[in-house]
Amino acid sequence: MYMNKFFKVLGLILLLAGCAPSVTDTPDWFDGYDATSAGTPSAMQYGRPMDEYGTTTPDETPHRIAVLLPTSGKNASIGKTISTSITTAVLQHNRPGLTVSYYDTAKDINTAITDALATNPEIIIGPVFADNARTLRESKPDNIPALTFTSDATAVGDGVMTMALMPTNSVEAIVKQMSSDGVRSFIIIAPDSTSGKLMAGTAKNAATIYNIPLNGLFYYSEGNATSIKDTSKTASMNTARSAANTRAREILSDILTNERLTALERSSLTMQLEKISRTDTLGPIPYDAILFLGNANDTKKLASFMRYYGVSSRNASYYGTALWDGSDIASDLTMTGAKFAILPETNTTYADLYNNITGTAPSRLATFGYDAANMAIGMLYSNKSSASYLLDPSGYVGTDGLFRLKPTGDNERALRIVKTNGDGTTTDVTSAPANFIKPIYNIEQRHIVPADEMSLQTNGINPNNYIRIPERLTGKYTSKTFGANMSSTPVTMRTDVITVLPEDDRDTITVSGFTPVTLEPVNRTYIDEVEIEE
Repeated sequence: MYMNKFFKVLGLILLLAGCAPSVTDTPDWFDGYDATSAGTPSAMQYGRPMDEYGTTTPDETPHRIAVLLPTSGKNASIGKTISTSITTAVLQHNRPGLTVSYYDTAKDINTAITDALATNPEIIIGPVFADNARTLRESKPDNIPALTFTSDATAVGDGVMTMALMPTNSVEAIVKQMSSDGVRSFIIIAPDSTSGKLMAGTAKNAATIYNIPLNGLFYYSEGNATSIKDTSKTASMNTARSAANTRAREILSDILTNERLTALERSSLTMQLEKISRTDTLGPIPYDAILFLGNANDTKKLASFMRYYGVSSRNASYYGTALWDGSDIASDLTMTGAKFAILPETNTTYADLYNNITGTAPSRLATFGYDAANMAIGMLYSNKSSASYLLDPSGYVGTDGLFRLKPTGDNERALRIVKTNGDGTTTDVTSAPANFIKPIYNIEQRHIVPADEMSLQTNGINPNNYIRIPERLTGKYTSKTFGANMSSTPVTMRTDVITVLPEDDRDTITVSGFTPVTLEPVNRTYIDEVEIEE
């Protein structure tokens, strides 16, 4: 029934226009690859007429493609998404001699690979996951290329390539944008996972390349509200800034209470105390941008907690990666103005076609699968060698814009930068590059190592630097510096404050909103959907 739907919409299919670990040890597979020879990228051809292949008669030469996808089990929906796109491409090309066979990787990857190789395919599409890609790399002959969908650079190579967006592309693109925006220093907040630490390692390298000081790197447990809260509190320097605020109020209150002052001095100190008492923290944060490397849901919670602890997008600009693609982060008011790297919009003709077939918009996996099929078919019917076609340094313009495959197995995709508007929409800030003539990226994912957590780099906050007291009293009312080297030890607050009345008890001291000894306790607050308990 599902295949019948393909043929029912086959009449709607149009020819789409305008829409290609270590370095491989098999130099005979790719010969003379030179990225500096990049020129104008080729527009990937979808369903080209026969005569555009250089022949006026149908080429019925037998060609075989093997497809390795999870078509059963918990990941069957992923396999169906990609196989739908592959089948669409095959039907569009309508090559009489082309055979495409599917093998289920969900049951047993080794069996699936063995069965696929038994048909002597000229190219393999899939598998999806990194472990399966590694197994394929170790099992297949060197002369059979494979187009997989893993974003793990350690799983590809030796003729196994990937169509997926590489994390390094997204991270480097947004750090480059931060440099263009004039960011003076930034911190990284990343998930405490293998991919999160590798992305943080990429960001550290990019910070060096684009000359932006990194002032802190913090990890949190994905989806864990308590961890997200604690990480936000540390990254916002809340403990030190709160302690500095309390100490500043103590100093001002003590002077107003204990010292003989002129009317002008008393007025100045009173106004300062009133101003500081309206906030919970004192002093600036030692960065002007935050790079979030987690998904959209975690990022929204982190931003809410950061705001609760006194750091909003007004204090530090927000930046993110393509992990926000497809989310509702653009609707979140807290994230208004945030910028992130993202693939170009999907080719509308293909999006409409996919929607006609499935009733849904294509995901990025669907578009990667579609381009993989067209790359494979293009390779089979090209007059170039397999390597020359697949590894064209000029790249191809696919359904998600410009990309090129590399001999190392990973790829480069041109990304654009967008800004959230807070109403569900985004605005393009920087367009995606149009070619590879000028290198787009400087970082190779296979050279990245996980980054260690990095305490906030700060000289701390001394309350005396943020209040003005009579010069004759500066030696008497001093304070320690809070937050230098970001010690995680909580600061002990004074609980034995003694109030000494002025000798002239007719001089009444009134400061609105401030009680030096007893502060009103806060038991419970709600920030967005997350419950906070103090």
